[in-house]
Amino acid sequence: MSAIAQPEPTSAIRRWPSPSATLELLKPVTWFAPMWALGCGVVSVGAPVIESWPLVVGAALLAGPLVCGTSQATNDWFDRHVDAINEPERPIPSGRIPGRWGLYIAIAWTMLSLVVGALLGPWVLAAAVFGLVLAWAYSAPPLRLKKNGWWGNTAVGLCYEGLPWFTGAAALSAVLPAGPILALAALYSAGAFGIMILNDFKAVEGDIAMSVRTLPVQLGVARAARLACVVMAAPQVVVIGLLVYWDRAPHAIAIGVALAVQVVLMVRLVKRPRERAAWYNATGTTLYVIGMLIAAFAVRTLEGIGGS
Repeated sequence: MSAIAQPEPTSAIRRWPSPSATLELLKPVTWFAPMWALGCGVVSVGAPVIESWPLVVGAALLAGPLVCGTSQATNDWFDRHVDAINEPERPIPSGRIPGRWGLYIAIAWTMLSLVVGALLGPWVLAAAVFGLVLAWAYSAPPLRLKKNGWWGNTAVGLCYEGLPWFTGAAALSAVLPAGPILALAALYSAGAFGIMILNDFKAVEGDIAMSVRTLPVQLGVARAARLACVVMAAPQVVVIGLLVYWDRAPHAIAIGVALAVQVVLMVRLVKRPRERAAWYNATGTTLYVIGMLIAAFAVRTLEGIGGS
């Protein structure tokens, strides 16, 4: 007589988050954009990087794993109920980040970010505070800036481009960055608003169902795609004009060529924006961020910036 099959014992409920789940919660893949912008900030001040490598490393950790990681943990915590339906395999709804540990990690990373920011100087601390406020406001009630594409995309553009650029420049110069550096950081933040629109094309139906008013939801896919292209291109035109004004014609020409190729790619994008948004991010957005680095090299030798 065969033995009666017994049910598998229930696994013990996890009490602590695993290191792998914690790392997944902080989403390392998202750290590249702010760390690239921070690198542009470092380049733009022209400071000697080798002698200042502890500041560079500290600023890179602040922009990527810490502040950006905080924003990812915060977002996952406040989206945990939606993720339980749509993406139950994520760290919090799957139970790999148990209990309230998602919130605890977000708070701990916030405090650690403030400590590192303070060690890097008052201007870096100010940028860290601003970025952390936006990170929490983006996901946490009552503001939840992500619920409206105008506010949410503005916050993400600042946190991914402008603030890291400012942080890199301020960390190495220990003073408020000069006007040209601030102008470039602001302009490329504005352009990043358009990049954020592209990221909203992948879940239009879900956003409608969840009352998330992204710009593709508010404007329609076609109009949102055209707006994204204009918003990405216009700041680069201004950058080119500024570089010519600053007598940096070779750099202006290089960015102009990159922008011209982007425009060609944009023509293809707007024909089928939902299907081609990821393709454009891999092509046109790559040219956009290369232009950022070219602009950073252009201003590093301007008188009064430092490093000349």
